[in-house]
Amino acid sequence: MNRLPWDKILSVTPLDLGKLFLSAFIILLVNKVQLVNDRLSALLIALPLTSLLAMVWMHHAGQSSTRLANHAEGTFWFVLPTLPMFLVFPWLLRHGWGFWAALAANCVMTVALFWLTVIVLRRFGIDLMPS
Repeated sequence: MNRLPWDKILSVTPLDLGKLFLSAFIILLVNKVQLVNDRLSALLIALPLTSLLAMVWMHHAGQSSTRLANHAEGTFWFVLPTLPMFLVFPWLLRHGWGFWAALAANCVMTVALFWLTVIVLRRFGIDLMPS
């Protein structure tokens, strides 16, 4: 993996602050909706709002169609290993696991599934983690 340009990553513009506010607002809104309707909040959080916002911001920044396509495709593949978490986590909670233990177990499982996905997809010519 190439050396990351930390100076670009850590510089903050007024537009970045707007993006931060909008993203935080979406999370806050979903959290507030959860107080009255947990299914509606689940539906809202399942919508790929942050991915769509990120692609709009990438387009606004002048990113190429190739980069946008790569981003969307990568997002698809990276979502797959996270899906079991949404079934295993509630199962663990309902079977006596504490919140933090269930969360930790799900993090370990998700990381393992992520790397398994990377390895399997490489065999089919899809490289999620190019060097």
